[in-house]
Amino acid sequence: MSKDNVIAIKKPDTFVDDPISEILRQGARSLISQALEIELELYINQYKDLRDQMGLQRVVRNGYLPERQIQTGVGPVSVKAPRIRDRHQNASKRIHFSSAILPPYLQHGTVAALAVSKGRFHR
Repeated sequence: MSKDNVIAIKKPDTFVDDPISEILRQGARSLISQALEIELELYINQYKDLRDQMGLQRVVRNGYLPERQIQTGVGPVSVKAPRIRDRHQNASKRIHFSSAILPPYLQHGTVAALAVSKGRFHR
């Protein structure tokens, strides 16, 4: 008389994998990348008059941080955040850049919504 009446509930997928969702993820990736580039450009422009001992611009662009995945409202998106280099000889006096759009440890949450809520999209 022991009859098992438990029904297995399938765990929903973490994100939808269809062509439209992929287009939305590509758009989110592009939007986040553009916003990060603009943010870095504005940051470097704040320090454009700083020069090192050889007369070169002290705060310069220095490639990208390793690519990482963040969870957005349209699914996971891979993002490469740009970085800077401060040529100051004294390491304790170097200027460090930390993105307000993509904080160092942000992995979950909507980045675009975070940026909009902080009023970061200005032209």
